[in-house]
Amino acid sequence: MLEKDARFTVAYGDGIGPEIMTATLKIMEAAMPGLQYDVIDIGEKVYLQGHSTGISPKSWETLRKNKILLKAPITTPSGGGYKSLNVTIRKSLGLYANVRPTRAIHPFVKTNHPATNLVIVRENEEDLYAGIEYQQSDEVVHCIKLVSRPGSENIIRYAFEYARQNGRERVTCMAKDNIMKLSDGLFHRIFDEVAAEYPEIQTDFLIIDIGSARIADSPERFDVIVTLNLYGDIISDIASQVTGSVGMGGSSNVGDDFAMFEAIHGSAPDIAGRNIANPSGLLNGAIMMLQHLGKGVEAHTIECAWLKTLEDGYHTAEIFREGTSKKLVGTIEFADAIIERLGQKPSFLIPATTTASKGQLTIKRKPRIPAHKVLKGIDVFIEYTDNERNAEFFGKKIEALETANLKLKMISNRGVRVYPNGLPETFASDQWRCRFLTPSDGVEFSALLELQQSLSATGFDVIKTENLYAFDGVDAYSLGQGE
Repeated sequence: MLEKDARFTVAYGDGIGPEIMTATLKIMEAAMPGLQYDVIDIGEKVYLQGHSTGISPKSWETLRKNKILLKAPITTPSGGGYKSLNVTIRKSLGLYANVRPTRAIHPFVKTNHPATNLVIVRENEEDLYAGIEYQQSDEVVHCIKLVSRPGSENIIRYAFEYARQNGRERVTCMAKDNIMKLSDGLFHRIFDEVAAEYPEIQTDFLIIDIGSARIADSPERFDVIVTLNLYGDIISDIASQVTGSVGMGGSSNVGDDFAMFEAIHGSAPDIAGRNIANPSGLLNGAIMMLQHLGKGVEAHTIECAWLKTLEDGYHTAEIFREGTSKKLVGTIEFADAIIERLGQKPSFLIPATTTASKGQLTIKRKPRIPAHKVLKGIDVFIEYTDNERNAEFFGKKIEALETANLKLKMISNRGVRVYPNGLPETFASDQWRCRFLTPSDGVEFSALLELQQSLSATGFDVIKTENLYAFDGVDAYSLGQGE
């Protein structure tokens, strides 16, 4: 039985959400009499009531009171103006760690990788999913990739603590710092810093493209993977698919004070109301929730019954196979089969949960002395299409406006240097980046404003600026290609 302080929140969601939530709660209530939870409405109908984030103020109150959410998939209405509910909840409640275990259920669920048993720990609040976008010119849209030291350290420490708590032997970091040397480079550096504090755990690093390929080709080689937000979203689906089914995976979203548990799949409105959806993903999310609450015995009991049901060949349509499966069952029938097997153990499959759950995982952050910051210059982005976008002509006009404190270093277009000494074959969009650097040790901010005023007064359309800094004597801005 759950204690009173273990009360949680339930959201039935959209599409197949109500069906798989009903099945999941039915199993949990059979295993744990006295289940206590509050139900909130989120998703499509709440969006259409005028709440742009898909959740009402009253539901926020319930979430903040109970601190734990078991959420079925939701549907975001088509059209503009609607923000992702998942992203809103994750960021608003500080759910920085997204954990997605992926294991093969061979031979009961078809896979070419029967030895797979990996966990992807994904940063959950930053990166491109910060959703900071702008249209800066008629031709160019800008999306900010936001990577912070605290955010990176949080998720990397969480990955190592997860490995330690769950007896995992290796943590692999994946990023793209051969191209994004500052943002992904920061993530990689922090990984190396934190790894030094866990000498008992093996570590390695892979560029995300080859890492993704290896997950698709040989996922059994991985143990725990830690990565940034977008990469983690993509490789989680790759890992789930190659091990048999995206519909089987559960997911936790965890912060210091709040947590949300869910299936990794969507709301699948095309099969809603037909009693054919597989509730396994949400059930696995619920099992992770019970572990988080310190209910290892109950989590283990439910997982054993689920695995025993799969071993006995009771399969929903998604995983049913002639010759392997014994009985095709619907959503509720699958739940009933699991309930019948509560207290039984699988004969072949090994459960991932144990009765000795350690409860919520916590991390210890290390204090850090801020770096010494010096202003070195400015990148000024200008919208320009005159004179057939001739870089040489444009460059000379810009160069004429440099000052004693700020000298034109280069002009790039789409990241490639076009002035001075650019190639005439390089295509130029209507957005030009003009880099001005000080010839001295630093420059006052007022000099940047004077430069922008001069550019504007001359008729140039300044659409964006980025200040250029050095931290502890190291330049903290990327070079243009060819610079």
